[in-house]
Amino acid sequence: LVDEAVASGKLKAFAYPPATKLLVEGGEIKGVETPKGTITADYVVLCVGIWGNLVSQTAGVKLPLMPLEHPLLFFGPWDHLEGTGKDIVYPLMRDQGNSAYVRDTGDPTTPEGGLLEWGYYEPFNPRLVEPTDIAEPGEARLSPSMRDMTLDQVMDAFERAIELTPVLGELGWEERRSFNGLLSITPDSSSIIGESTEVKNLWLCEAVWVKEGPGAGKLLAEWMTHGRTSMDPHSVDSARHYPIQKGDDYVRSRCYESAQKIYTPAVHPREPFATSRGMRVSPFYEREVALGGYFMEVAGWERAHGYAANEPTLLSKYRDQVPTREAEWDNRHFWEVSNAEQLALSDGVGMINLSHFAIFDVEGADAESLMEYLSVAKVGTDTAIGKGVYTHFLDQAGGIRSDLTIIRLATDCFRVVCGGDTGHRDYIWMRNMSDKRGFANVTFHDRSEQLATLGLWGPDARVTLAKLMDDPESISNEAFPFATTKEIVVCGVKVWAFRISYVGEQGWELYFPFSDGLGIWDALFDLGVTPVGIETYANSRRLEKSLRLQNADLEIEYNLYEAGLARPKVKAADFHGKEAYVQQRELETQAAYLCTFELGDTTDSNGVIRYPVGNWPILDRDTKHVIVDSHGRRSYTTSMAYGPSLGKNIAMGYLPADKAVEGDVVLIEYFGEHYDATVMKVGYGALLDPTNERPRS
Repeated sequence: LVDEAVASGKLKAFAYPPATKLLVEGGEIKGVETPKGTITADYVVLCVGIWGNLVSQTAGVKLPLMPLEHPLLFFGPWDHLEGTGKDIVYPLMRDQGNSAYVRDTGDPTTPEGGLLEWGYYEPFNPRLVEPTDIAEPGEARLSPSMRDMTLDQVMDAFERAIELTPVLGELGWEERRSFNGLLSITPDSSSIIGESTEVKNLWLCEAVWVKEGPGAGKLLAEWMTHGRTSMDPHSVDSARHYPIQKGDDYVRSRCYESAQKIYTPAVHPREPFATSRGMRVSPFYEREVALGGYFMEVAGWERAHGYAANEPTLLSKYRDQVPTREAEWDNRHFWEVSNAEQLALSDGVGMINLSHFAIFDVEGADAESLMEYLSVAKVGTDTAIGKGVYTHFLDQAGGIRSDLTIIRLATDCFRVVCGGDTGHRDYIWMRNMSDKRGFANVTFHDRSEQLATLGLWGPDARVTLAKLMDDPESISNEAFPFATTKEIVVCGVKVWAFRISYVGEQGWELYFPFSDGLGIWDALFDLGVTPVGIETYANSRRLEKSLRLQNADLEIEYNLYEAGLARPKVKAADFHGKEAYVQQRELETQAAYLCTFELGDTTDSNGVIRYPVGNWPILDRDTKHVIVDSHGRRSYTTSMAYGPSLGKNIAMGYLPADKAVEGDVVLIEYFGEHYDATVMKVGYGALLDPTNERPRS
């Protein structure tokens, strides 16, 4: 391909000149400076791997990645490869428990052929390398990415490898060929792909390993050419990193921890990071610590999933409704008190810390035009001030890009509330779309670390909140309808209240300055309000209510009709992705539908009742094959949790139209065993309180 491109005159390749500087003018890339001259360009793709940060910082761009040593040892010659004529003869073999792999280098007549390669990822003391310590080409043994290696660095692991693959001990060690290779690792182990958030038209394709290379190149080409990708890029999008996640200490510690988990032990889907914790905390944090909060982290925010202080009373009270998880994997990073807290909330009133929300106020003469253009739902025009609207942003093909709430605060001001993990991507998207559409009179105000958020929910939410107000009638059902907002006064503090519920109970999201947060928490706690961990909100009750989660149940590969979230009508105003959205609406049947499942008996072959977590294949009950829709999309669970209010394991996942039939049964595979899963709802439909009477009461 390179030769063809060069021959056509569309590509010029320069093998050795270093990129000494990226040229930027007015926030846009203009070219690359080299010792042999300057290359001007409207677009620049940065794919320099281990040198990424050295080059990017010449443009004022900080990349969260670090070079890492990867020991590679070669053994041979191995006669079994002779005469094969192949570059690679046998499949790569992973020695997962030893954090290593073995592969062959092909026929001896091929470059570097005739050998076995043993690669190792250090799980205990990985060796990160500062980019400034990488050798210059003239100083390196062959390539700057090849560093000297000594056998003592890997001896323990190598001795274990010989137990599984004794041939390594029988062949001679090719010391002169063996080395520590350098590769890039990021704080979350994913690649960094997409347009830079700081410099326009500077594209990134960094921290890409051999196994991701073809896919990364395809994704980047699609993105630059068409403005979208064929697969959802959220896990590699360069915009996923908040500025706080680019600091040197954060990057170094998280990269070190990620390097320890490359191969072993197996990383749990709920695995928390241990390093760089406590970076962002709510005003209630000290109270949550005192309550024995079981903390996890998202976007730097500490979130308690449950509270040890609730265990003596709530586990005793709800023991018959809260199962004990016998399988260690199912119970890992889960605290059963979370299920009891959910039940307590439904029986009375609970409060959930939601201060991880990403909150942006979009203000200015063009704010309404921007919000209307981005949003599928009508949020401007005659939308009343104080009205909150659950809506979505689409890409141009009608894929679901964002799932959020927009509240009209004034004629020219809108509040956008996003999930903490998606917030920075949503902000960058809004900012970029504002520039592309020419909405110059728009200002974005990040309120995320100014406004604390507390969810107060349960059948007793109204009567409890009223006790802290001078004007309790202002929150009556008539005075404060569902899905509206207004300012109220609680404990003498002005609180912006939004009557909405992600847990299917009566109540509000309460927003107030960080400085007032502790007083409001204490006042509610003194009234007997149960602190409830985020587990109820994010997982168990969410699934009982069949509520969707962006980057899990909602991705750009699927549209709103497939996800069961299409609006009853298409608004008259234009919006991004409208043409595709209308075409999808006109289809008689969608290719797939998001379904909610109840699992039947989940007792495994050892007699242990399982509580599945993670993303697992959905199989046809007769063929035992993974179900595939007409677009080639395979069916996997997108969310799974045990719902204590229903006493069922619940899952969501997409099924092809002909399989999406309520009452039909499919199989969910979990660690090699199959469990019946009944399709309870096709599209949106709550399993608990299906008419939504509770939150509207």
